[in-house]
Order: sequence, then structure tokens, then C-alpha cells
Amino acid sequence: MNTTAHVLVGLVAALHLYFLVLEMFLWERRPGRELSGFDAEMARATAPLAANQGLYNGFLAAGLIWGLIAADPTGYRAQVFFLSCVLIAGLYGGFTANRRILVAQALPGAIALAAVLVAG
Repeated sequence: MNTTAHVLVGLVAALHLYFLVLEMFLWERRPGRELSGFDAEMARATAPLAANQGLYNGFLAAGLIWGLIAADPTGYRAQVFFLSCVLIAGLYGGFTANRRILVAQALPGAIALAAVLVAG
């Protein structure tokens, strides 16, 4: 189960690195605009906000990667903490911004967190 948990944590970290790239570097291009549903003008106007959001996603990914490479108990605790942050952010975003965030962020975070806790 430990290997499964680590793979899931790695996938969540990779997902958040993908969010970082979309929000920081591709927001005004086709992939970012398809994600947001914004036209070019709105994408341009919201680019600084999206970049800030992308930076936070990068911090989540960094924390998860740290959790994977740090020795236990630090690694385990970092994984639980950062996956909890992912889950909370996903729930908040899903209920306040866009329901798709529940599936794209909260669900993967919850599954990985459950696997880490079970592997304990």
C-alpha cells in the first residue's frame, strides 16, 4: 500500500505542477483560456490573479515532493499536511468558483490522502 500511496502523491504533485504551468504561463493562450472559459480580454485582465494561483499550486506540489523524499516521520507528516491543503483548497474552489474543481483537485487529493493514511 505504501507504493500505491507514493504513486498517488506523485500524481497529485504532477497535477499541481500542471496547474502551475497553465495558470502562470498559458493563461492567455488556448489551454488556459479553455480551462477558464475566458475570452482574450478577460484572460489578459485576470492573468496576474491566475499567476498568483499558479504559484500556490507550485507550493503545494513542492510540499508533496518534499513529503515523498523526506525520511519518515517528516515525509509522512508533510504528505498528510499538503494533501489536506489540496483537499481543502479543492473543496473551497469547488463550492465558490467552479464545481469542476471538486473532481480535478479535491477528489485526487482525497484519494491520495486516504491512501497515505491507510499506508500510515
